[in-house]
Amino acid sequence: MSIYEKLDAAMENNDAEAYADLLHDDFKFVRHATNTAMTKSEWVNVINTMMDSGKVTRSNSRCIYENDDILVSHSMVSFPDGTSEAVLVCFTISNGKITRSETGATPIS
Repeated sequence: MSIYEKLDAAMENNDAEAYADLLHDDFKFVRHATNTAMTKSEWVNVINTMMDSGKVTRSNSRCIYENDDILVSHSMVSFPDGTSEAVLVCFTISNGKITRSETGATPIS
């Protein structure tokens, strides 16, 4: 199973533990809006909160490209405040683990 397939299954099943297992211990999530980074534990906390709320939804999720070094995905994401974004994510991969995630998002009206 590819990293994308595992990541997608974790998100679809609201399985934060399976999601966290895909992340390298030195993982960094880079926020597109502020160019600030979060550690693995900080990002897993965010993922847990999103999954527990059940109010963040994805649709039209797809893998654009994946190999042993990189994964690029795109999906539509709806948030609890009623906003939606088209989200493009670039994941850097090393030895089968995600080491970095950086997003680009476009608000959808």
